[in-house]
Parts: sequence; structure tokens; C-alpha cells
Amino acid sequence: MESRIVDEEVVKYIRTLLPEHRGLLEELEAYAERFHVPIIHPEISQYISVMMKCWKPNSVLEVGTAIGYSASVFATSMKLGEIDTIELNEAMAEKAAETFETLKQLVPEVNVTLHRGDAKEVLPKLTKTYDLIFLDASKGHYMEFFDVAYNLLSPGGVLLSDNVLYKGMVATDEYANRRNKTIVKRMRWYLETISNHPMLDTTIMPMGDGFAISLKKGVIDEEN
Repeated sequence: MESRIVDEEVVKYIRTLLPEHRGLLEELEAYAERFHVPIIHPEISQYISVMMKCWKPNSVLEVGTAIGYSASVFATSMKLGEIDTIELNEAMAEKAAETFETLKQLVPEVNVTLHRGDAKEVLPKLTKTYDLIFLDASKGHYMEFFDVAYNLLSPGGVLLSDNVLYKGMVATDEYANRRNKTIVKRMRWYLETISNHPMLDTTIMPMGDGFAISLKKGVIDEEN
């Protein structure tokens, strides 16, 4: 289904301005296109790369590894630190493991740990906190992931949520259909939660398939 979030010609133009990837990222992009593996949009990848240099996180948690593309964007942008990433699909996890072996040679000071299994089971077993958490898995389960992930996010940490507008269907029933009714309902609930949470400052951006950025406050801001 065509996205209704950003005009197609605008997206095409923006992508002509993005730097072309070489090496591992270029190979993963080609693999994703060949085997129809969903990865983050180019403009999201570039946004993350730029903002990682501003946020300077030392620890990242990713829910939804796929072939390891996003984790590779994080790793090559942060240069130093730790990434924990969770993947349910075994075939994807196998490819991601290969990706991370290559990544280790490129950024040896970033330690990537791949957790195989259902995020709803893996997340409660994690005991450390993270400077940045990236949700990019099953859209219908974001709220379940958030309920656990929020407590793993350090004060001052950043929560990134991808695909939150779901081709525009989350914004209006005009774009939705019966088959996606449950996903749309759950995503609206998730966006309302992170937008009104007293300990989060959230902005939702109409880029890619919808991208939310939430900053966890250190203390409750009584005035705002």
C-alpha cells in the first residue's frame, strides 16, 4: 500500500540529497531490496546517524533486529559502546549474526549482543538501563514493549519508535481498512500514551512511515 504521509516527489528529492552508503550498509541495503526485507527508510537512517552524534549514547537497546541494518547504523555512528538487539525470526537472526561479525571488524569498540526470541519474554530479563531504545518490531505490540522498555530507559534517555503512522492509516480512518483495524487502534493508543506520559517529552515526525522521538525526563516537570 502506498504511503499517505509525505508526498512521493518530496521523498524522492530528499533521497537525492542523502549521502550514499558504502561497504556493509550498502550491502545490507542491496540484500534487503533483493529479499524484500523491511529496513528503516533512508531518511530515517540519516536522521539517526546525525542525531547519534548529538545524543552520544553509550548504550542502545533495539527491539526488532531483522538483518542487523539499523544496529549497524547505530554502531557506525556511535563508534564506542554497547548495543543489545532482539529478534524473534530465526532466519533473520542468522543473517544478523553474520552482519555483526562483519560489523565487529569495522567498529571493534562497539559490542553488539543479539538476543534471539520474543521481545515480550526477553525484555523482562534485561537488567541494565540504556541511553537509547529503538522500537522497530511488530506494530501491534508497541504498547506491550513500552510497558517494559520504559523502565530500561535511563533518565535523559531517548526512545525512538519507527512506523508509528503506518502509511497514514493511524492518522485517519479514511486511509485505514478492516484488515488493519486492530493495528491502527493499538498504535493510536501507543502514540497517545507516549505523547501524554508525564515523564516523556515526545514529538511525532511525518517522515518515513512515521517516526516518534521521546525524551525521558529526569524528574517530573510540574509546570509542563
